[in-house]
Amino acid sequence: MTTSVSPDHAWLRESIDLATRNVAAGGGPFGAVIIRAGEVIATGTNQVTTTLDPTAHAEVVAIRAACQVVGDFRLTGCVLVSSCEPCPLCLSAALWARVDRVVYAADRHDAAAAGFDDREFYELFGRPRETWSLPVHQSSTGVDTAPFAAWLSRTDRVDY
Repeated sequence: MTTSVSPDHAWLRESIDLATRNVAAGGGPFGAVIIRAGEVIATGTNQVTTTLDPTAHAEVVAIRAACQVVGDFRLTGCVLVSSCEPCPLCLSAALWARVDRVVYAADRHDAAAAGFDDREFYELFGRPRETWSLPVHQSSTGVDTAPFAAWLSRTDRVDY
């Protein structure tokens, strides 16, 4: 863990302050900010229980808001700063959004100590699917790739 003061330090403190205020407001203890050109363009707090949305993690909320601000689903040139190490869902969202980098304060072990144990998900993806408690399997219909063929036939598609 790096303890030196860096340019990201203020943004990390902002994400931690967001998370702490969110707890006081009845939400989860997670906050995130999206930085572009040295400025905060969007923030997010964990809204899972308040919106009944299991995908409303702070990072995802911030990414959604930032995309609206920039008018694009790509956040190239942006940094995702989070109060805690992003879970696999949030890391995937950051990858899909194409942020330049991710910076976080607390880690997955700190989150687990507070009752938010995402470590099982990190471990799950490293195991064969047949060992998962959630059955995930493919079943062919004979037209499985029709949506992809339709996509590829569109000349006006926006690739991502």
